[in-house]
Order: sequence, then C-alpha cells, then structure tokens
Amino acid sequence: MLQQLIDKGLSVVEGLSVSTDTRNLPAGCAFFALKGENFNGNRYAAQALEKGAQLAVVDEPEFAVDPRIILVDNTLIALQTLAREWREHWGKTVIGITGTNGKTTTKELMAAVLSRKYNVLYTQGNLNNHIGVPLTLLQLRPEHEIAIVEMGASHRGDIRELVEIAEPSCGLVTNVGQAHLLNFGSFEAVMQTKAELYDYLRSRQGYIFRNIDNPYLQQMAGDLPYYSYALEQDAELRGRVVDCTGFLKMEIMGRTLQTNILGAYNAENVLAALSVGMHFGVSLEEGIEAIAAYYPGNNRSMLLKTGRNTLVVDAYNANPTSMRAAIDSFASMAVPRAEQVLVLGNMNELGGQSLAFHRQILDIVESYGFTDVYLVGTDFCALPSPYRTFNNVEELIACLRTEPVTGKYILLKGSRGNHLENLIPVL
Repeated sequence: MLQQLIDKGLSVVEGLSVSTDTRNLPAGCAFFALKGENFNGNRYAAQALEKGAQLAVVDEPEFAVDPRIILVDNTLIALQTLAREWREHWGKTVIGITGTNGKTTTKELMAAVLSRKYNVLYTQGNLNNHIGVPLTLLQLRPEHEIAIVEMGASHRGDIRELVEIAEPSCGLVTNVGQAHLLNFGSFEAVMQTKAELYDYLRSRQGYIFRNIDNPYLQQMAGDLPYYSYALEQDAELRGRVVDCTGFLKMEIMGRTLQTNILGAYNAENVLAALSVGMHFGVSLEEGIEAIAAYYPGNNRSMLLKTGRNTLVVDAYNANPTSMRAAIDSFASMAVPRAEQVLVLGNMNELGGQSLAFHRQILDIVESYGFTDVYLVGTDFCALPSPYRTFNNVEELIACLRTEPVTGKYILLKGSRGNHLENLIPVL
C-alpha cells in the first residue's frame, strides 16, 4: 500500500499524511474512505480531493472517478496495511500496552517519563482500536525515537489484530478484569485476549514489563522475559503507598513521590511507567520528577473544584474492578462521610451478569456507610436499594437544578455511555 501511494506521487520525505475525515483534511494528504453503520466515506472521496487531498482510497468502483483515486478491496484493511508498512519503514521501538483498567493512565505516565530522554509518540485520547491504532502509527515521523501504542479490546481476537499492525518490540498488560463480558462471554476469554500481546511478543523474542503481584499476569506470561515491578513482592522496582487520603503519595526504592493523581489503584500504574523508563535509561530520579509534574485529564482520576463542591471525576469508563477501586479510594479520603456524595453510573457491557455485578457495588457502598448516593442507569434502577435512582443523567441534572448540592466532596464514576461529565456544570 505504501508503494502504491508513493507511485501516485504522495510525499513521504517528512512523514506520511493521512486522513479519514473530510472535516480534518491536511493539504496534500491521502484520504481513506472508511465505512460504518451510518456513513460511507466513499461518497466523500471526490470532495476530499476538492478540499486539498492529493489522493483518495476507495473500495466501491462507482466512486473511482478520478485518476487520483485508488480502488482497493477494503479501505480499512488498506489503512491497516499502510500503517504496518509505515511502522516497519520507521523501524524503531514500539511499546504495546493493553489491560482492563489503567492502560490510558499508564500510557500517559509512561510518555511523561520517557519524554525526559526521548522524542515520544503516544496514542492520543482513546485511539486504541482497529482504526485508532493505524492512525496513531501513521503519525510516526523520523524524529520520533519511541512509540507507545495503546490497544483496547472489546471482542476476542482484537489484540491479535492490533499487534499484527503495530508490531510491538515489547509490551505491558496492566491487569485483567471483568469488562466487556457481553462480548467476551467470560473472564477467561478476557485473559486470553489480553494475552494475545504476550503471545505476539513470545513469537518475536520480545519482552514485557510485569507486575509480579498479579497472579493472572504470571499465568498469562509463562516464560516470557520480563522486567518486574511490585507493591508487595521483591522486584526490580518496588514501591509502596504512603498516603492516599488526598493525592497519591508513594515511597519508591527509598525515594518519595508526591503525585497529582487520586487513588491507591494508580500506584501500580506509576510503577509500570517508572519500570519502562528505567529499562530505557531514564533514571529513577528523572522518572519520579516526570510523574510528580503530571496532571491527569480526560475525566480520569481528576480533582476538580467548582464554585460549590469538590469533585473527583473518574467518569471515563467503569467495570466492576475499577468501580470498586474508585469507591475504596474515595472512602479512604480524609473527608467526613457526611460530606461525601457518590454519583455512580451504570457499568455497561457486562452481559447476563450485569445485575449481579451492580448488586455487588451496592453492597460495597452500603458497607462503607455512604448515605448520600445518586445512581444513574437502568441496571441500578432495577435493583432495590435505599438510594435515589435516575434512568439517565438528564433526570439527575433536572433534580440537581431544583435540589442543588453544596459543600460536598462528590465522586463521579460510571461507564462513558452515562455521560456523567455533563453533571459538572450543575455541581
């Protein structure tokens, strides 16, 4: 695919310019006409050329009406093929990262650490699927020295597909948990899918960074060579949580790290990032400085002070493991229980076990003695509890406008589909 584009005149001297959206179309780029349930990019190929694209790639013959348009069998496969070829052309280290929880935060921390020594390209936002990974790789430029590619999975085989595109040199699985069970069917299937990163690296004599406290990762990794980190066991990099009543504070190999992130559950992510940095020659001191200077975004473990309340915003995603971790962390904060409010949204894609998992969360909430609790979503609404329930976030917004909450610490935690971030203006 790369050679086809070059033969058509696309310049690759300074890098490859590709777009899949006519609303964001760099001049001189190659436009790939992707298709989905509600759109057909083939229809916009001619428009892309008019707006400054040098080439367009389509997979429906009736739209190949210009010599600058390349007809292929499948534009998505063509995009993925191009990304793999471009990654091989670039030829340097790719670090693959996946996991049920924490992969985006770990990726961000890892990028902060490695940037102390290298020019790093890393996945932006949630571009971690079969389209996002190719688009990330196609941003590689000669000046980049290391790439960090996040890989998400919601079905069996997803990671296998992504590693064949990204061709990682080494990798990290943050953890495995109960997520997307509607599609995976079982926790064992989740493990098998995440282990596809390990399988690829084993076939290429690669290596991994592993939390040796986690028995599931040990089972998945087998005999793969690894750099170890841990909170409990002896490891090449070991740390411990000093305090998590506010921002996470850690002691790591005799050094103190005060972070700007919330939750003891992020301690593993910190150690993972530092492990990668140390393996690539970033000193522990430099890595600690980088993480101390990091501030989270994207509605992940954020502390946000509004005019009336203090919000702990962790509303980017949720599953039973991350939900419990967020509630545990919030309960440990140095704030009187009477001043704490929980706003919990549905955990999506849990299949037939969904109500049971939501019941477990309610039991945890009750065990901590939380009384000021708002529950959003049909699964929470279907379960008996002493708490206020709302079918959707719009209903809760209407309630809060008539019954405002003031002077509280409020946790917002739920799957992205709940849109709990829309509550911020009324809190």
